[in-house]
Amino acid sequence: MAPLNLADDQRFALMKFRRSVHEILEPHHDDHFLVRWLRARKWDAAAAEKMLRDSLEWRKQWEVDKLDEWDPPQILKDHLPHGLSGFDKDGAPVVITPFAGLDMYGILHVVSRRDMICITIQQLERYLKICEEQAKKHGEAARQITVIFDMEGFNLRQYMWRPAGEVVIALIQMYEANYPEILKTCFIINAPKVFALAFSVAKKFMNEYTLSKIQIYKADPSRWKHALLEVIPEDQIPVHFGGTLTDPDGNPRLTTKICQGGKVPKDLYINKAEKDKSNEDFTTVTVRKGDKLKLDFKPAQLGSLLSWEFRTEDHDIKFGILRKTHDGGQTEIVPIHRVAAHQLDEIGILTCEVPATYSVVFDNSYSLLRNKKIHYSIHILPPNEGLDDLALKNS
Repeated sequence: MAPLNLADDQRFALMKFRRSVHEILEPHHDDHFLVRWLRARKWDAAAAEKMLRDSLEWRKQWEVDKLDEWDPPQILKDHLPHGLSGFDKDGAPVVITPFAGLDMYGILHVVSRRDMICITIQQLERYLKICEEQAKKHGEAARQITVIFDMEGFNLRQYMWRPAGEVVIALIQMYEANYPEILKTCFIINAPKVFALAFSVAKKFMNEYTLSKIQIYKADPSRWKHALLEVIPEDQIPVHFGGTLTDPDGNPRLTTKICQGGKVPKDLYINKAEKDKSNEDFTTVTVRKGDKLKLDFKPAQLGSLLSWEFRTEDHDIKFGILRKTHDGGQTEIVPIHRVAAHQLDEIGILTCEVPATYSVVFDNSYSLLRNKKIHYSIHILPPNEGLDDLALKNS
C-alpha cells in the first residue's frame, strides 16, 4: 500500500486521532481509512473522533455488517436505477444512475422508508468493497467512486410529496455522516432548469468536499461526453454516454448492467386506494372573486424547508410568499405574480433562513368575475429529519 503524502501537522493529527480511537478500530481501519474522517473534519482530530464514533454506533444500530446477507424486496431490485458500468482510467468504479427512472412515489407505496435506506447502505458497502479491491491492484486513486447521474427526463413533482423529500434528504445526511471522502467525481448530466431548484435544497445538506466533486452539465452531449471521456475509457461506459458498451441486442444504455428503474405498477401499491387518489395530501379551497387567501407558517427551526404544490381549475391565480420578521419588516421573497396553474402544476421549495412568519398568498383580488378553486399541498420540512426517527417509524 502506497504511503500517505501528508504534511507534518496532518501526520501529527493522524497520530493523535489514532491514539484517541485505538480501542474501537478494527484491523482494516488503516491510515487511509482514518484520513478520510480527518479530511472530512478539516484535520480536527477531536471532531473526527466524534464523527467516527457516531458512525460506528450508527453501523451497529442499522446492522450494516449484516446487510450484505439481506435480500431486498423485489421491487427495489427491479425499479432502483443504478449499476456498475466499468472502471475509470485510474481503476475506480464507475457507477451510473439514470435518476429520472427513480419512481420514489411508487416505491414508497410498496416498501418502507427503512427498506430504501437499507438498500442504499447495502449498495454503498458493496461499491466500497470493489474500491478496496481496485486500490490493491491500481493504487489509491481507485479507492473512490466515480458517479454519473443522468437527469434526462427529471421531474421535480414527486419530490414535493413530503415522504419522498424526507427520504432523499435522509439519504444525503446518512451519506455525509458515514461515508466521508469516498466520492472521486460526480457528473450530473442532462440537468433541466428545474433541477437547479432541487439542487439548491439538496446542497444545503452536503459538505464542501462533496460539492467540490460535483460537475453539472445541461443537456448538451457534446460537452458532457467530452468531460466523461477525459476520465473514463470508451470501453468502460455505454454508447449512450459516449462509450462503446452495448447490450447483446445493441441497446446503447447497457440495461443488462444498469437498471433503468421506471414507474412502479399501481397494482403493486400496498394501499390499493392510493391508485385513484389524484388529490392525495391536497387541500381544496375556493378563493372568491376580489379576495385573497393567506396561509401563515412559523418554522420551528432555522433552515427548515417550505415546499408547495398547487393547481387551479380553469383559470390562473396570483401567487407569492411574504416573510414577516419579528420587528415588523415584511419582504416578498417570492414576488406575487400570476401563475397559469390551471395549465401546469406550480411547485417549489425555499429555505427558511431567518426567524419569521412565512405567508403563502393566493391572490384573486384582480378578478371581479370569477371565483378560483385551488388544490394545494404545503409543508414545512425540518432541516435535520433524523435517521433514528426513520428507523423507529419503520421498524
